[in-house]
Amino acid sequence: MASLIFEALSFAYPQAQRRALNEVSLTIGNGEFAVLCGRSGCGKSTLLRHCKTVLTPHGRRKGRVLFGGVPLDKVSFRDQSEKIGFVLQNPDNQIVTDKVWHELAFGLESLGMDQKTIRLRVAEMASFFGIQKWFMKNVSELSGGQKQLLNLASIMAMQPELLILDEPTSQLDPIAASEFLETVKKINRELGTTVLLTEHRLEEAFPMADRVIVMEEGAVIADGEPSTVGDMLKEASHDLFCAMPAAMQIYAQVDGPAPCPLTVRDGRRFLSSLWPENPPAFRRIAVPEAEGNGSAAVEIKEAWFRYEKDGADVVKGLNLAIPEGCFYAIVGGNGTGKTTTIHLMSGILRPYRGKIRLFGKEIQKYRDNELFTNLLGVLPQNPQALFVKKTVRLDLLEMLSREKGSKEEKEKRILEAARQVDMEGLLERHPYDLSGGEQQRAALAKVLLLKPRILLMDEPTKGLDNAFKDKLAGILNRLKAGGTTIVMVSHDIEFCARYAGRCAMFFDGSVVTEDTPNRFFSGNSFYTTSANRMSRHLFENAVTVEDVITLCRQNQNQAANA
Repeated sequence: MASLIFEALSFAYPQAQRRALNEVSLTIGNGEFAVLCGRSGCGKSTLLRHCKTVLTPHGRRKGRVLFGGVPLDKVSFRDQSEKIGFVLQNPDNQIVTDKVWHELAFGLESLGMDQKTIRLRVAEMASFFGIQKWFMKNVSELSGGQKQLLNLASIMAMQPELLILDEPTSQLDPIAASEFLETVKKINRELGTTVLLTEHRLEEAFPMADRVIVMEEGAVIADGEPSTVGDMLKEASHDLFCAMPAAMQIYAQVDGPAPCPLTVRDGRRFLSSLWPENPPAFRRIAVPEAEGNGSAAVEIKEAWFRYEKDGADVVKGLNLAIPEGCFYAIVGGNGTGKTTTIHLMSGILRPYRGKIRLFGKEIQKYRDNELFTNLLGVLPQNPQALFVKKTVRLDLLEMLSREKGSKEEKEKRILEAARQVDMEGLLERHPYDLSGGEQQRAALAKVLLLKPRILLMDEPTKGLDNAFKDKLAGILNRLKAGGTTIVMVSHDIEFCARYAGRCAMFFDGSVVTEDTPNRFFSGNSFYTTSANRMSRHLFENAVTVEDVITLCRQNQNQAANA
């Protein structure tokens, strides 16, 4: 029996010329684990929002959605709340109470269930999800990963038949994201709950899926088992193939035996099969020297910070010197103090002890108009914090309100910024009608209009597809070539390994180590790339897919010429 059916569903947002959904027809089977993927703005989130009446966006719509064989608009709000669970991208947008135990009970109380049933289900979910240790905590004390797990547990307490998740790991560190997705798979496997998941990070979600659905420009372009869809994208030379798991990308570029590997374990076996007897001759990749050895653009000396007078320190004796013109990436777990440090660098927060200097001058000695005029640009974790107008164009124009120049000159700058981030066709859209990835790009365009000498970014690749990540890297490289210093906090290990100049590990309120990406990721077990985990038994310092492919080809060419 089908759990969810989309029948020729088309949809366009108000004043939009192009459809966000274009004749989408899909059937999601009962108990199926389906992964929906595609570029930012392809229609994934819009499609998911049509699965629940209260989330359905306003606009022009044709076609229909059926749940359990019944048109969705005929299913009562109570049944939708109970039977269709929805986990949003940002965990803070879904939490409604102050205590963990109350959040677990909230949905059940709203459905009018009796106290005995509520207590039983809450206890069961707390045990299943391992929430007992923080059961009585305030929600504000939880890390991002714990909040997202709490959202999932609160929904599962209502025993839904269909679980929908829209980029649920986008704000989680690699370890928390892996644990979260494993929990979702466990729910599907042990409870038989139908799962429909959208993800840009496909490394772990892809092998879990029974089925992968690929969307482009509002339409479905591929649908099938993971390996089949991978083959289809490869044969079509589709740019989304670069988002496939590392094992698949390496397999596609290196001559070797079938079948196509999907996981790190399968990838290790595949690489081992290439050299069954003797180890490969070429084991190291050539790496560039560390970038940015000049004077410090950002300098932090013995900084300490806590949010409450009697609270615990979040930043503890932090010492950091970031050279001018460097692309500096900071990784680490949720709740370790990374975002707080970005806020200290921007002057939003002040340490109660220690000094912060920008280009040798203490940050508090800058006036606000000095600090944010061609000196400092900040891209926050939540891009919606930057939107204050009714259209993207007006939001961009707002950044130039204090600058001199004609209307035509300002319009030219707006179009150039929009062109840089692939937003030319979305200038008349309301920022809140954009997808998560499109909002991130619009926020980046606003920040770029400031022409900052120091660019601070908190999770800039959140919600972005791989194709635009490459474009973002190009933008950042041009800024760096022009002398801009870039500081990025990120959970996107693959992006940091490929494009950063230096990487640092944040733990317990301070930086514990930093190095070039190659040396940094070569020695880690979990905070490293899939390509490195897959190849470290053969190669000493390969950290990207390109590194592994290069070394494989060098060794195969040598064997062929011997």
